Amino acid sequence: MKKIFAIVLTTILALVTLVGCSGGGNSITVAVPNDATNEARALLLLQEKGYITLKEGAGITATVRDIAENPKNIQFREVEAAQVPNVLQDVDYAVINSNYAISAKLNPVQDSLAMENSSYSNILAVKAGNENTDAVKALKAALESQKVADFITEKYQGSIISVVQNPGNGFDDSVNYDALAGTTISVAASPTPHAEILAVAKEILAEKNITLDIKEFTDYVQPNNLVESGEIGANYFQHLPYLEDFNTENHTNLVSVGAIHVEPMGLYGGKQTSLDALQQ
Repeated sequence: MKKIFAIVLTTILALVTLVGCSGGGNSITVAVPNDATNEARALLLLQEKGYITLKEGAGITATVRDIAENPKNIQFREVEAAQVPNVLQDVDYAVINSNYAISAKLNPVQDSLAMENSSYSNILAVKAGNENTDAVKALKAALESQKVADFITEKYQGSIISVVQNPGNGFDDSVNYDALAGTTISVAASPTPHAEILAVAKEILAEKNITLDIKEFTDYVQPNNLVESGEIGANYFQHLPYLEDFNTENHTNLVSVGAIHVEPMGLYGGKQTSLDALQQ
């Protein structure tokens, strides 16, 4: 009898918790990335728009469990970031990273219903201790060039924004380019936009007879693990809060050597074509 009572009590508490979180009424389904920091960015965007309220103190590591108020009765579908565009047609809305939106032929500026005011710069990261090697400095200088900044502006039309202050000519006067001639620098990157941007840096490095080997990945784990192991020299796909969380969770020792661009997250319509359902 006690066991039955305990089961019934647990069920009632679970139902009360669900209703308290959802707010009752017809539900709206929103897909969000399920990785650390990007899920938080999605939730912070929804909070900024007034659709949810997060618990006090919830920040860049917030998850759906940190939602304090959900008056729109949003049901969240947590999905691997690269797969969010693939479920867009099955949900009312989805919050999508711009790199994955662009890969899915979505234009963040034209197609999103709302965009975050992003301060999360995508960075060039290396293993701690390698920050001042000539190879890393040469790659950093190429990415921080005016040529790359112009490419970002012209190619992405505001969907991706360069954050480099005072872009240079692509070269670092402190680097011994003669010693690097004939060598290969390896870098891991997401296909869009990172590998596309790196292709411009590759042209710059080629002027000094340096080969840039761009290895593309669609996940957020392998690029860091491969840099940590030394199999790849650098990566370019993530923002600093994600890197810091990854280091903490995985006991890696990776550092940022430069901020290159921001790519604001966007809220996109799936079954809904406007924000009306969220504004009722």
